[in-house]
Amino acid sequence: MSTKIIDIVARDIRFPTSQSLAGSDAMNPSPDYSAAYVVLKTDHPRSLEGHGLTFTIGRGNELCVAAIDSLKTLIAGQTLESFTSDMGAFWHRITGDSQLRWVGPEKGVIHMATAALVNAVWDLYAKAEGKPLWKLLVDMTPEQLVSCIPFSYISDALTPEEALTILCSNSATKELREREICASGYPAYTTSVGWLGYSDGKLRSLVREGLAQGWTHFKMKVGRNLEEDMRRARVIREEIGWERKLMMDANQVWDVEEAIRCIKELSVFRPHWIEEPTSPDDILGHATIARSVAPVSVATGEHCHSRVMFKQLLQAGAIKFCQIDSCRLGGVNEVLAVLLMAAKFGVPVCPHAGGVGLCEYVQHLSIFDFVAVSASLENRVLEYVDHLHDQFVTPVVMRGDRYMPPQTPGYSIEIKPESLARFEFPNGLAWKEQVSAAV
Repeated sequence: MSTKIIDIVARDIRFPTSQSLAGSDAMNPSPDYSAAYVVLKTDHPRSLEGHGLTFTIGRGNELCVAAIDSLKTLIAGQTLESFTSDMGAFWHRITGDSQLRWVGPEKGVIHMATAALVNAVWDLYAKAEGKPLWKLLVDMTPEQLVSCIPFSYISDALTPEEALTILCSNSATKELREREICASGYPAYTTSVGWLGYSDGKLRSLVREGLAQGWTHFKMKVGRNLEEDMRRARVIREEIGWERKLMMDANQVWDVEEAIRCIKELSVFRPHWIEEPTSPDDILGHATIARSVAPVSVATGEHCHSRVMFKQLLQAGAIKFCQIDSCRLGGVNEVLAVLLMAAKFGVPVCPHAGGVGLCEYVQHLSIFDFVAVSASLENRVLEYVDHLHDQFVTPVVMRGDRYMPPQTPGYSIEIKPESLARFEFPNGLAWKEQVSAAV
């Protein structure tokens, strides 16, 4: 029996994280972590639903919701099976509307809306199969996975034949790595200690808490003021010592020459990587920075809007760490393309997860990458932030500094109904309370 998508509901969900300065960085001093949230309702006897979101930081979230509404006619009334029989064709259906492509193509708000819908279909697919998303992907044959991937514009860097070879080379040993990851979990680093709006006292206290919890990798925000960055880095190094890893994230604020100058100053603290040192669109700028600041490594990707940008970053030798984002790219299909390209170029994938729901999303992608694509945990570490997980039906499960693989069917992105009601903007109770408090 087929499962028909009978309704699609998009909602503007915002959490007032600016009150605590959680998420604050040099580019975004007071973010309200937000989700353009979509639910695919079906006629399935068990009332299965597909849930998806794309992440923003407040104002503009309504634009993503409007873009979802523009795209949903491409899904409404269709059956899940018509998509899952050819997930590659499904992806091209969502991204290939000739008129909507004019407001992209495959970038910006329309592509972020694409991610919400595509991920919702994958969530529904995994639920229908009774598997968490990572397991659904792991259990696919190499041929099935390759059929999901959009190779347009990247075949000069990765061909379907090369992707198939990578997947086939790891296929026979997948079960060993699956057992390993289920027993030990996927390694993570914490960003929660180092938001730019935190005082030195709070920074030191949070680092100590992180050490007590077993964290060995810490990330701090930099880029607002070099003197302050040096002082804050010194505080963290005093607490974590030199045997643990310290990463730095500039969130795009520097020009190329400024980035080189600042990174060279900060290099005395031995950063494991410098993240987003300049405009995310500047491939050649990243390459120049990477050459100039070595042996400090460059990491980027959370704002790379397409597989084409990742292709160029990899071809140019501009990044030593590839940081996919689960909903800046156009959903699971396009992420698969980047995972395979990174594997070919020998660049470890360390996903971005600083946002509502992103930890829930990317745990699946990293686990799949280890089991079926890279077959390695070397230099691979997944971001973790410690807020808003309580808003989800199946939040991430951490064991010390490791993500434990989800076992519940789906993509782990379903927000609790009471949270949706409370934080819907602008009429949810949380936002009405904000207005009342301001009066």
